[in-house]
Amino acid sequence: MSFLETLSAAFKGVPAPERPPLARSFASPWFAPDWRGGDARPFRYEPAVRAAYLRNPVAQRAVRIVAEGIGGVPVNASDTALGTLVSATSGGQALLETLASHLLLHGNSYIQVLRDAAGHPAELFALRPERVTVLPDATGWPSAFRYKVGERVLTIPARDDADRANLIHVRAFHPADDHYGAGCLDAADEAVAIHNAASAWNLSLLENAARPSGALVYDPGDPGAALSADQFERVKAELTAAFAGQANAGRPMLLEGGLKWQSMALTPADMDFATLKAAAARDIALAFGVPPMLLGIPGDNTYSNYKEANRALWRLSLLPLAGKLLSAIAEGLAADFTDAALSVDLDRVPALAEDREKLWAQVSGADFLSDGEKRAMLGLPPRPAAQVQP
Repeated sequence: MSFLETLSAAFKGVPAPERPPLARSFASPWFAPDWRGGDARPFRYEPAVRAAYLRNPVAQRAVRIVAEGIGGVPVNASDTALGTLVSATSGGQALLETLASHLLLHGNSYIQVLRDAAGHPAELFALRPERVTVLPDATGWPSAFRYKVGERVLTIPARDDADRANLIHVRAFHPADDHYGAGCLDAADEAVAIHNAASAWNLSLLENAARPSGALVYDPGDPGAALSADQFERVKAELTAAFAGQANAGRPMLLEGGLKWQSMALTPADMDFATLKAAAARDIALAFGVPPMLLGIPGDNTYSNYKEANRALWRLSLLPLAGKLLSAIAEGLAADFTDAALSVDLDRVPALAEDREKLWAQVSGADFLSDGEKRAMLGLPPRPAAQVQP
């Protein structure tokens, strides 16, 4: 079976779902109907996660670059207790890293607010998004969330009796759904399938001596002569035992009885699998917002060097996603803190040091600005009154 045949088989046998109406909320968030029509595969979250994050190195590395980067961002918090909550772990994993991974893969992050006996937030726990279902009220707004693990079902009201958030829902934009966000994995699903099929094709080639297959031609000199059934089976068994597999690669073959070996080269369509695999890897990287250069994908000349690509990663992916998560947490905990504010400390991000240095130099050289105006432009708090020079 050729590579293209293998790839086609990966997309066959799955019926196309019925096109749903717009602005419809999915009853099961782990199953997202595919609206592309035709023979496109329906997207199912759990199998897609296993195929992408657990089996595909490009997708896993792309998610980890973004999630681990957000998990390590320096955070400015208006309240020490609020900063402690955000920098803590959730189930043994960094909270922001876990939330970023959920948002990238699923499109939704759910944060349960666990409180102490006095009602103060004691821990922020990241719930598995595929286990959560939004329960809207009569007007369509979320009133509660159902969390299901096996046969156990827990209903979490959106807010408690004191009008404080029990659960914070962060979702990516979805143009046709009211309650659930669209994850990057949905867009990268087909590219992941192509990349995995190409890897399986490479493994198949390696297991068959890492070269194109050939044909044994029986030519005893007599027109119309053919091998008997017993001879055919014996030759096939000997070839499999003595010449197939990695350990027998390059082993010389001794032919007798009118047998000749005729090599069969790969067709241009079969040889195109390498280009197709590289293109699929690029699509995966772009879906998760990672410059392909940072993943070692060859042939990418979008950025002149690694430093520029890393700066683009922070500016285009990490900072917007980190800001989205921090703003949602601060808004959800606004009733628990007098001044709930969370932001990324840009001065402590190494990848942006050069940009911040230029900004500081420009602002410092602006003689027409007062000291207070300069501090405001740099995102610094006003200088204490005792330190203000007359």
